[in-house]
Amino acid sequence: MGKSKEISQDRRIKIVDLHKSGSSLGEISKRLKVPRSSVQTIVRKYKHHGTTQPSYRSGRRLSPRDEHTLVRKAQINPRTTAKDLVKMLEETGTKVSISSVKRVLYRHNLKGRSARKKPLLQNHHKKARLQFATAHGDKYHTFWRNVLWSDETKIELFAHNDHRYVWRKKGDACKLKNTIPTMKHGGGSIMLWGCFARGGSGALHKIEDIMRRENYVDILKQRHKTSFRKLKLGHKWVFEMDNDPKHTSNRQNGLR
Repeated sequence: MGKSKEISQDRRIKIVDLHKSGSSLGEISKRLKVPRSSVQTIVRKYKHHGTTQPSYRSGRRLSPRDEHTLVRKAQINPRTTAKDLVKMLEETGTKVSISSVKRVLYRHNLKGRSARKKPLLQNHHKKARLQFATAHGDKYHTFWRNVLWSDETKIELFAHNDHRYVWRKKGDACKLKNTIPTMKHGGGSIMLWGCFARGGSGALHKIEDIMRRENYVDILKQRHKTSFRKLKLGHKWVFEMDNDPKHTSNRQNGLR
């Protein structure tokens, strides 16, 4: 004999409501097409415990529907914890352990991994990066030997240790929903300017005050020629920086 079909919570509530309105157990059974013994069990439980929730069934194998729900939930929100998934199943009347939930997800190639941190990029940032890559994708490798890259960064002395796990498949580490966006701000930090080329790293400069156009130009006057000589760049070398307003100052025109 096969297993009886699970009675939904809505139907359990309907059974109790009909019982309260004066319907007999037989009438409720016939009307809702539920075995009389099940109706009697639900009504008795409501009278003694004041609930229509089914008794939790622990240690059983999850049904294909429960497994599908778990996997779907983890895929939609990879940061959902195993504990959250256990709680979600308990609300439907199924009690499972955290290890059981993990086994199901592992079986579907979803494993708990540390979320990678990536800069928070707006759409216009992504568009600009794609345009740069498209414009320079066919450059010969000798071109990149003579490119000097530069930028500033703020390093937090007391960085936030935001360590999160996500459920993801192999190769999906850099998908947006599997990462933690980062921004260059926070307290207790130092600001540094630096540069590098294919041949190695150039000068490193600690910025003492707020970075303004004038400060940026002064740094370039002090550091970029030193880096040029150290890295032995060719006569036709290229200096690369991002589109920060202070980087596009006309005051830089005198730097050669």
